[in-house]
Amino acid sequence: MSRRRIGFWYRLAAALVKPPLVVLFKRDWRGTEHIPAEGGFITAVNHNSYLDPLSYAHFQYNTGRVPRFLAKESLFRGGFVGRVMRGTGQIPVYRDTADAAAAFRAAVEAINKGECVAFYPEGTLTRDPALWPMEGKTGAARVALLTKAPVVPVAQWGAHEAVPPYARRKRIRLFPRKTLRVLAGPPVDLSRFHGREPTAELLDEATDVIMDAVTEQLAELRGEPAPLQRWGRRAALAADRRGTAGRTGAGNTAESTTKNTGTTGGKTAARNDTAAGPAAAEGESA
Repeated sequence: MSRRRIGFWYRLAAALVKPPLVVLFKRDWRGTEHIPAEGGFITAVNHNSYLDPLSYAHFQYNTGRVPRFLAKESLFRGGFVGRVMRGTGQIPVYRDTADAAAAFRAAVEAINKGECVAFYPEGTLTRDPALWPMEGKTGAARVALLTKAPVVPVAQWGAHEAVPPYARRKRIRLFPRKTLRVLAGPPVDLSRFHGREPTAELLDEATDVIMDAVTEQLAELRGEPAPLQRWGRRAALAADRRGTAGRTGAGNTAESTTKNTGTTGGKTAARNDTAAGPAAAEGESA
């Protein structure tokens, strides 16, 4: 079993990012025992603030297992940020191009080398008005079933209080100091899907299992039960068109997912993605 060493560029990024995070925020980190000490693995993380990748990267950096994020290709073009992105081994996502599948291949290769690849399965900041995880894309499930790597569900909470998602005015609220909460849970059991043809229906079902686990961790962090319905991607697109993340009502089944968040029984249309990660759509990265 192998693990990736923390190289110069990751240490440099940590030296620049960790001090302000330590000074400006309190921390509540739990579940580090679930981060594998050796071997390749996947983390599936919820997403409710632009600060999430930095908060989560800080959490996992301290375990000695640095994550590789997927981020939009434009962040890798020149400049200091681009150099750091390349130097730390982040994975560029080429949207709507002939190279769109390159991120999927890179993620598989990284895991086979014993590295960690972090996915934000929602592919963007949540549009759920209460900031619960939305329906996920199938990228994490695709990679997990191909590599049989463990998938560790990770929940984050608190960063949105400092950097609210989709705020019309990007007002950062640092004081009083907010608490960045991160909880990693035990690996998701996907063994029932191994050895089966990766049809769209099977990938959707495996994705639901992953999102259920992420939601369960978030419910524990928040100290409240998750809603019975998961905010669907059709609803998110509708919210984008309206320019709001508001829900029209709990019974709005025309746009919301009809399956319970605690089960994987419902069926939806196949999600249209190849390797959705943290910001395949928006490009956040650590």
